[in-house]
Amino acid sequence: MEKIAYSGNQGKEVRSDCHITVEITTSGGVEVVLKSKVRALYEENIRKQILDAAAFFGLTSAKIIVDDTGALPFVIAARLEAAIRKVVKTDKEILAPALSENTTTTARDKRRFSRLYLPGDSPRFFINAGIHNPDGIILDLEDSVSAEKKYDARFLVRNALREVNFYGCERMVRINQIPQGLEDLDYIVPHHVNLILVPKCESAEQIREVNKRIDEIRKKHGLKYDIWLMPIIESALGVVRAFEIATAAPNVASLAIGLEDYTADIAAKRTLEGKESFFARSQVVNVARAAGIQPIDSVFSDVSDMEALKNNILISKGLGFEGMGCIHPRQIPVIHDNFAPDKAELEKAIKIVNAFHEAKEKGLGVVSLGSKMIDAPVVKRALKTIQVAIDLKKLEPNWRENQQSI
Repeated sequence: MEKIAYSGNQGKEVRSDCHITVEITTSGGVEVVLKSKVRALYEENIRKQILDAAAFFGLTSAKIIVDDTGALPFVIAARLEAAIRKVVKTDKEILAPALSENTTTTARDKRRFSRLYLPGDSPRFFINAGIHNPDGIILDLEDSVSAEKKYDARFLVRNALREVNFYGCERMVRINQIPQGLEDLDYIVPHHVNLILVPKCESAEQIREVNKRIDEIRKKHGLKYDIWLMPIIESALGVVRAFEIATAAPNVASLAIGLEDYTADIAAKRTLEGKESFFARSQVVNVARAAGIQPIDSVFSDVSDMEALKNNILISKGLGFEGMGCIHPRQIPVIHDNFAPDKAELEKAIKIVNAFHEAKEKGLGVVSLGSKMIDAPVVKRALKTIQVAIDLKKLEPNWRENQQSI
């Protein structure tokens, strides 16, 4: 084991974070050296947290240097634990009680129009992410975290899953590419993650490996709640094997495509028109529909051009996608507005539901709209369309009574 270790970030641009150095010494007890922008208000609390953690991990002689830029307690705890576990061999964890909001589960077919990526080693992005109302929050352990920070980020993401209020957003984590990502599961599965994104997925076997590890962790901790998977197709091989991936396990809820890596893999330049990715995107949509899961499009990387984003969404929706990723909160309302049912879709859904109610009131076993017969799946899709419109305030909620009577 090392005698000295570090965790966290420091520098002029760093906010809501800290950098902690833990050095094992031969005598002198535990010394805490604190530099903090909020020292006047919280020095006593920070020192107590550090000393309590040192005692918890059995440190008797150590020098702990804390360079704090306004980190919340869950961040300090994560940074300190990561540093200590580099110098002390232990499996002990410091876990605060989880918020009740963070112990909820989500449905397999939950609406996933938007999912907001947050770098897993940058806690300043976590704190208020939920107020922007994306359908899902992705705490990212993969591409947005440098190799030397991945170990530390696991503790931060673990604590965020327990202690950050995301205001009802689905709690997602993108793990690292398999097999490295299997180690990430130990830090997220026991802490009520709702959905795990599996990046650069190229085979059904990778999905089975993920589920095998999840099942081992479930058994160890006695877990019962659902955990959904969203494989991300990011290569030519992944596109070719997309159907076997989509049908690899019952907990695969969505299939996404990542176009930055995909276009690099086929040696093409990514363009706004998207001609270079038309085949792959269509393949993902068709595979997802055949498998009965949600097709989810890639992120749109230009966060300043909302008109181009809108056009991209309309193309995406036209191909059959049900949502996409985003990398900035300002993209969320544009995504919701344009993936939401348009006027024609909503009018058609209302006609279908009205026809269903009329047939029901007349005691008819067959529902028709004009000359077309309507079966149960069509009615369910219409009801879902109406509910989405209500949720996004595009329709008055008085339709709820009709839905409940069906």
